Amino acid sequence: MEAARPANSSAAGAAAPPHAGDVGNATDLGSDLAPGPGRPTNSSAASGAPGSAHAAEVGTAAVSGTGPAPDPTGPTNSAVPAGATPAHATGVGAATDPGSGVATDVARATDATNSTDSTGSAGVVVGGFGGGERPALRRCVAGDLGEFARSYWGSRALLSRGPELPAPYDDLFSLGAVDELLSRRGLRTPFIRIAKNGSVVGDNQFTGGAGVGAEIGDQVRDDKVAALFAGGHTVVLQALHRTWPALVDFSTQLSVDAGHPVQINAYITPPKSQGFSAHYDVHDVFVLQVAGEKHWTVREPVHVNPLRNQPWNDHAQAVAAAARDNAPVIDEVLRPGDALYVPRGFLHSAKALGGVSAHLTIGLHTLTRYLIVQELAALAANQPNLRTALPLGFDPGNPDDLRQILPEVVRLLTTEIESTDLDALAARLRRRTWSGNRPAPLAPLAHAASIASLAVGTTVRLRTGLRCRLIPGEPLTLQLPDRTITFPSTTAEALTALTSGADCKVGTLPGLPPTDQLVLVRRLLTEAVLTAVP
Repeated sequence: MEAARPANSSAAGAAAPPHAGDVGNATDLGSDLAPGPGRPTNSSAASGAPGSAHAAEVGTAAVSGTGPAPDPTGPTNSAVPAGATPAHATGVGAATDPGSGVATDVARATDATNSTDSTGSAGVVVGGFGGGERPALRRCVAGDLGEFARSYWGSRALLSRGPELPAPYDDLFSLGAVDELLSRRGLRTPFIRIAKNGSVVGDNQFTGGAGVGAEIGDQVRDDKVAALFAGGHTVVLQALHRTWPALVDFSTQLSVDAGHPVQINAYITPPKSQGFSAHYDVHDVFVLQVAGEKHWTVREPVHVNPLRNQPWNDHAQAVAAAARDNAPVIDEVLRPGDALYVPRGFLHSAKALGGVSAHLTIGLHTLTRYLIVQELAALAANQPNLRTALPLGFDPGNPDDLRQILPEVVRLLTTEIESTDLDALAARLRRRTWSGNRPAPLAPLAHAASIASLAVGTTVRLRTGLRCRLIPGEPLTLQLPDRTITFPSTTAEALTALTSGADCKVGTLPGLPPTDQLVLVRRLLTEAVLTAVP
């Protein structure tokens, strides 16, 4: 079903922000429980994961696991104003079937308003795009989110005008925030890049030593940045999902809403300037206009659905020809409060108009079917016949030699794929994808205080953005991005409630007496799975 179409919104083929080839996408930058006598810990952790293997008595069984040291305060509830209902937006573009593209799990069961997706049981990963408020995603997309998932995700651009969206973006970022980051936060490379007309400036032109007590040679020099900006250069602030508090919270919630890892950069462009020529990105993008006006031009892809190792400069001639010869599918000015969704692969460029322009580029590192192909191939290494040596004298660069061996390799690989152990495949995919974004920040001192003051009546909640899955059995297993923790099966009802994303009060959890509830909740607080609700 098509979304309703108001007169002041439009959409079509798409735009995306510069990838690493242009600017670089910065990548991220105690317990009182003791094991009972003779109790095994029965826990596992990813290689190198910190922590210890405490266990505790719950009735007569042990709670066991390994505990990492987590990181800083959950997302704010400002993602959508109370009662806000976004209007619909319209779209035009490639009508290919995007698929659902989004998976739900325990992490997605939590949002800033504590609504929950119905998954049938805690931690069950469900394909599709079901209910839930998804407050951060609603700030990026006007109209029905189900319609967006069905008709736009991965295939069509969508321009959403400010009046159709819940709120402007000045609570997330501003020109004042730019000045603070550049002048008072000790920013270093690669958290900043500077470019003009597609050419990136060398770091030594805007960084230097930080003076006594901070002898670091690559800190941002605000005076040099000011001179370059005055000369028409675009400033790119990278990885704001790790450095600016409001965007740390927003990115955590958006990753929960969308089910894909999120990064956030900001592009600040002087009047009538252009930072980058036409190009495509290898991830989907939401552009949120924060200040000023920018004219966006978007064209159909020359390479559909590019993977991360297929950057636009691999197709530079085709990109240049399409930018010169093909009619744009979006040719619009974004103003403060407007949002533009751009699937990966669509060509785009943008130019600031009369004043300073600032926009957020929110990159969704799209999980693809090829990811599953890669992990299936990795599991095929368990087939001994696929590990055998090729014949003596075999030339892998000779098609005739390949013709002799390929049918047998294909047969073995097909057999192995068809008999894939789904638990083993899911385990590999968890390790590769669940840590794509950190969960909501955890304030170490406040969290330690909440553990010390835990009592019957304390309210706790699953840490927003934490991916986890509860596996029934004896023992009960809680799968986390970097480790697993086991519990006695008698805790199943309480753990199901605690990992649902809803607020839970100690003393009211099902299936356990209050004293055992305290032990269980203290354990999950210590493991940074839960946080106390003020």
